[in-house]
Amino acid sequence: MMKTLGVLLLVVVLALAGVGYTLYQRAAEPFRGYAGSDQYVTISQGLGTNAIGARLVDAGVIRDRLTFRMVLWMSGSARHLQAGEYRFDRPMTARDVIDKIARGEVDVQAITFPEGLTIPEMSKIFEAGGYGPAASFVAAARDVSLVQKIDPSATDLEGYIFPDTYMVPRKTDAATLVRLMVSRFETVVTASLLAEAAALGLNARQLVTLASMVEKETSKGDERPLVASVYLNRLKIGMGMQCDPTVIYALQRAGRYDGNLRRDDLMFDSRYNTYRYSGLPPGPIAAPGKASIEASARPAQADYIYFVSRNDGSHAFARTLAEHNANVQRYQVQFFKSGRSGKAGGSGRAGQSGGTGSGGTGG
Repeated sequence: MMKTLGVLLLVVVLALAGVGYTLYQRAAEPFRGYAGSDQYVTISQGLGTNAIGARLVDAGVIRDRLTFRMVLWMSGSARHLQAGEYRFDRPMTARDVIDKIARGEVDVQAITFPEGLTIPEMSKIFEAGGYGPAASFVAAARDVSLVQKIDPSATDLEGYIFPDTYMVPRKTDAATLVRLMVSRFETVVTASLLAEAAALGLNARQLVTLASMVEKETSKGDERPLVASVYLNRLKIGMGMQCDPTVIYALQRAGRYDGNLRRDDLMFDSRYNTYRYSGLPPGPIAAPGKASIEASARPAQADYIYFVSRNDGSHAFARTLAEHNANVQRYQVQFFKSGRSGKAGGSGRAGQSGGTGSGGTGG
């Protein structure tokens, strides 16, 4: 009897050892049970470990549930598995899979919003990236509670949705992304930067509004502080901004902009039209980048009140209307007369009105 029991015990031990060795091999062997080039697995918030294991097995990421449970126990990571969407694109061991989820290495992709875009333009990028309909982004951009502290008068988030490249999960919704973009804005526009703007007589909304105009006027880093100083100098002497991008923005809001700015458009009745209304427009006209915001809080110490495009991406600045008209004659009138440009500009307006805008000065 004792001999028989000993044999049975040996058989059980050998069987357990065989099972253990098999599980060990399975745990250490990279596995891939899905057919495509990659596989996505979503771990929902609050999902239990058994359910997580089932999803990974059903997706072909881990061979079987027993292997998952054993490796999870050995890793001690049962309490550390994080929610999110995970992408698997190669054979992985069960331990590697579990470690990936415990580290929270959710799949992310880049979505880029260039500087100088409006909310509707940003919404098209959101939709093109496959995140959701453009309308959902526009709706999320109406959540003014996100900027209540910095701008209690905001009616939408124009100017406060910071342009940048964001690494986000592919299923990120509009509200989440907009909150992230506003949060990025808050890290860029620091308290010290707001204090510098305040010393110029600008509150947060006025700073961002001015920065949005600078953003639309020039892409040259060395010109941004000069453009900002032109508008601030005009404010000081009560001179109109006459900034063409503000007119374009007004027309866009009214659904009347077709890509061309005409002389008659300068009389379009909108508070955003800085040819008709003095001072800064009532709010930002686009999303300014960091450089334009900093340039607006730290403008150049210059006494220019005019600038005009040289048609090469740069601008000529002037202190007097006579100097400005000479620049217009040189860089706009003669330029277009010589046939070096294939499109019409606003050089006539510039010479007559002394405007500073991109069209008003031929920029």
